[in-house]
Amino acid sequence: QVQLVESGGGLVQAGGSLRLSCAASGSFFSINVMGWYRQAPGKPRELVATITSGGNTNYADSVKGRSTVSRDNAKNTVYLQMNRLKPEDTAVYYCNSDVINDRGYQYRYWGQGTQVTVSS
Repeated sequence: QVQLVESGGGLVQAGGSLRLSCAASGSFFSINVMGWYRQAPGKPRELVATITSGGNTNYADSVKGRSTVSRDNAKNTVYLQMNRLKPEDTAVYYCNSDVINDRGYQYRYWGQGTQVTVSS
């Protein structure tokens, strides 16, 4: 079984910064893509950023230029540095990982979510 544990959420004023972390643990062979999604009240879950095992990144237009996704493959951890935060960034942030087991099958796992609240 694979577990993803997120940390780093909280309350911040507009213009501030936060760094989210998500560590994967359990039994697996490797991790392909790791990513961050968010869901605001009454809205569907949306992509924030993803990063491949080779370091290729992809960002939603809404966070591009303000956020940086990175990962430490040795620690099976993905990070999301968010700067110049806006009230519209308020949401529950979820990490996910496309995990490959020792049989070569890929499964997507999700973290439990961490609340980010940006006050105006």
